Amino acid sequence: MLVTFSSPAYADITMFGDVALRLLKLMGHSGTVPGALLAEDVPAALARLQAAIAAEKRLPEVKTADAEDDEPAVTLPHRALPLIELLKAAAKAECDVMWDSRN
Repeated sequence: MLVTFSSPAYADITMFGDVALRLLKLMGHSGTVPGALLAEDVPAALARLQAAIAAEKRLPEVKTADAEDDEPAVTLPHRALPLIELLKAAAKAECDVMWDSRN
């Protein structure tokens, strides 16, 4: 499943479903898809997400035994950056944020 976040204030952001659901829950949302945040709720959701991401950055990095590549893993803080930017733009423009699944 893919989840696409949209707001009139920013370009659409598409994420893998598991990552999107985790970020939604970090924002304080139930994680239901489709869903939306009203403009007045966006700043609080953004603050919760930023606080959770800051806490995630303080955790020690976990190495997986099956990592055959020399490529570093993409961390949750990196995956959250586009959504954080969308939420910042929506908060500034006082716009709603919506998300829906694309199977």
